[in-house]
Amino acid sequence: MTSRHFVNAPEDVTREALEGLQLLYPEFLTYRTDPTHVVRTENSRPKVALVSGGGAGHEPLHAQFVGVGMLDAAVPGGVFSSPTALQVRAAVESVDTGHGSVLIVKNYTGDMLNFSIAAELLGGDRTTEIVVVDDDLATDSATEDGPGRRGTAAVVAVEKICGAVAERGWALREVAELGRRVVAASSTLSVALRAGTPPGHSRPSFDLADDEIELGVGIHGEHGRGTRPLAPVGALVDDLVEQLVAGGRVSRGDGVIAIVNGLGATHSLELAIATRELVRAVKSHGIEPTRLLAGSFVTSFDMHGLSITLVRAEDGFVELWDDPVRTPALSW
Repeated sequence: MTSRHFVNAPEDVTREALEGLQLLYPEFLTYRTDPTHVVRTENSRPKVALVSGGGAGHEPLHAQFVGVGMLDAAVPGGVFSSPTALQVRAAVESVDTGHGSVLIVKNYTGDMLNFSIAAELLGGDRTTEIVVVDDDLATDSATEDGPGRRGTAAVVAVEKICGAVAERGWALREVAELGRRVVAASSTLSVALRAGTPPGHSRPSFDLADDEIELGVGIHGEHGRGTRPLAPVGALVDDLVEQLVAGGRVSRGDGVIAIVNGLGATHSLELAIATRELVRAVKSHGIEPTRLLAGSFVTSFDMHGLSITLVRAEDGFVELWDDPVRTPALSW
């Protein structure tokens, strides 16, 4: 017996969800077909375009970050499946205004391959820069021949900060270089109480006992670094922050933009408590939480878990974070 979800057929999930988003948020986004992509409804003055995407199942990422101050287009694939290169090319062609496009790509093999192919297909017709998000500390490796860190919730900070400077009229290379600076300042680590079960599957992607948690899980339901005993959230957050600081991208004396991200089935009450513990934990390391964001932004379908992202607040990051944004999932 498959797991129960409020869907019709698993193969129709992405299309039907996009049709629903079009009905919910017509002022923000427009759903286009053949090939599938989502573009910003509100016309903007000519500027650098921001395009991102990836598999469905991570909502509100990426389609619900389309709008003023963030993405100009999003390209969704099937659940946990990369969009095609033809989708990416169509999205760029829809939103490029002659100032070039920054492709923001999470570091997964399918996404990297298809976004790169799309850039080649565009050739001399469109100018593109690729920013690779690789913030997942759980997959940090000393070897140079591996895929490297996965891309996870730091993509929210990259899209927000790059979106701010694109609105300000920065040039293509400047926007891309800033995005790479945000990535280099970011680390994320996740923990799960229960794995997710995508539509059409009969079991979660991995099993945990009632007294276990999985540390370092991936957003496609990948196993992490191993199981740990279940503990109060304060102790779990202490462990995550300890490892993030040891990872070297943030250190004593830094300010940080901190994101507490629910992985799909984590209640806002739980995220608020985790945020409280995060503030205490980072301050104990001499780190100041300059900005806080909590909510479910980069999910793994119905995984009961959370991730913590720390972005070192380099010069200008906080000011750009505070710039106006109007999207279905993020607005201030």
